[in-house]
Amino acid sequence: MYEWSEEDLMIRDALRGFIDKEVRPHLDELETGVLPPYDIARKLYTTFGVDQMAREGLEKELESEATGAAKPATVSGGMGDSTFMLLNTELAGVSLGIIASLGVCQLTIGTIRSKGTLAQKKRWLPELVTLEKVGSWAITEPDSGSDALGGMKTTVKRDGEDYILKGNKTFITNGPYADTIVVFAKLDEGDGTPIRDRKVLTFVLDKGMEGLTQGKAFKKMGMMSSPTGELFFDNVRVSKDRLLGETEDTGADKRGGEGAKAGFTTERVGIAALSLGIINECLRLSVDYARNRTLWGKNIGQFQLIQLKLAEMEIARINVQNMIFSALERGKDGKAISLSEASAMKLYSSKAATDVAMEAVQLFGGNGYMAEYRVEQLARDAKSLMIYAGSNEIQVTHVAKGLLAAK
Repeated sequence: MYEWSEEDLMIRDALRGFIDKEVRPHLDELETGVLPPYDIARKLYTTFGVDQMAREGLEKELESEATGAAKPATVSGGMGDSTFMLLNTELAGVSLGIIASLGVCQLTIGTIRSKGTLAQKKRWLPELVTLEKVGSWAITEPDSGSDALGGMKTTVKRDGEDYILKGNKTFITNGPYADTIVVFAKLDEGDGTPIRDRKVLTFVLDKGMEGLTQGKAFKKMGMMSSPTGELFFDNVRVSKDRLLGETEDTGADKRGGEGAKAGFTTERVGIAALSLGIINECLRLSVDYARNRTLWGKNIGQFQLIQLKLAEMEIARINVQNMIFSALERGKDGKAISLSEASAMKLYSSKAATDVAMEAVQLFGGNGYMAEYRVEQLARDAKSLMIYAGSNEIQVTHVAKGLLAAK
């Protein structure tokens, strides 16, 4: 794959029409955190029939699982799905936070889908796949950050047939508004096992449970259209039917962290699509500005230093887009992308997006520093991609480990 198909381009143009009508007029409200993104996201789903397709696809999937028939292909959200990648790209260039919130909803769905029992899937997925309910994926903690699994301090302890959940999570996308929350916690068996070596279990919580507190949205440098906050677990009683898979047996995965790592891979491939969206929009705005801004009687696009900035933006666009095309082809062929490969995509694309956005601000000069000119917002949003889904410093480690482990 070296270019978008005609069908892809039709979908892209339809997405752009929706964004121009439903997103751009509300950008100031979204980017100050006044307007949560969920109603706009739901309207996107209904406009393009995503909710209906997801509902029908889930019903077929659950029916097949119940009868033992072959599992049908799921609708939307896979790495081989160009529509999903286009949705990420087009929205990211206008309001990164909306797609970040949608992405975490998908991550929540994917975890329940892969680890849950049939009963658990029937219980939580129908309202999540249609966005009637908002999902959240809670792993990051104040003292763990990049050491998400090893440094985790949130614990669950058996109490009869139930568990007692204690601890807190931070930087949780959708946390302030989430209806359904997937939570990772260390099992405390009271046998003196060091906390780093304890098994990680995954639970599903619902808004309003006793002992669960969802903090207010943080004020952030960028991505204000995606609410991010803290979660507090004060002796939350969790019944066994909320333990994903309803078993503590994690098989060969002794610590139970592979489910989280699969989530990291999906997130990091998605970061490349978000990066491309920011690069595309910065390049579009910069080319337009270079054509129309005049100095010394010339439009600034005639100056070689401006041409250099535009050329380097275009090179970044081509490189990141080709990474995405490769991921799409791999997904269509059913070839999994490794964590180290996903980390390489995230490392390169997020830095490229940040570099392009900062150069766009420079190209716009004083105007670029003003919020009225959207490159200012894009620069703040782009920087978040170097931290989001694992800091870029951690990506270096994953890429190097993959190389060193290869035979």
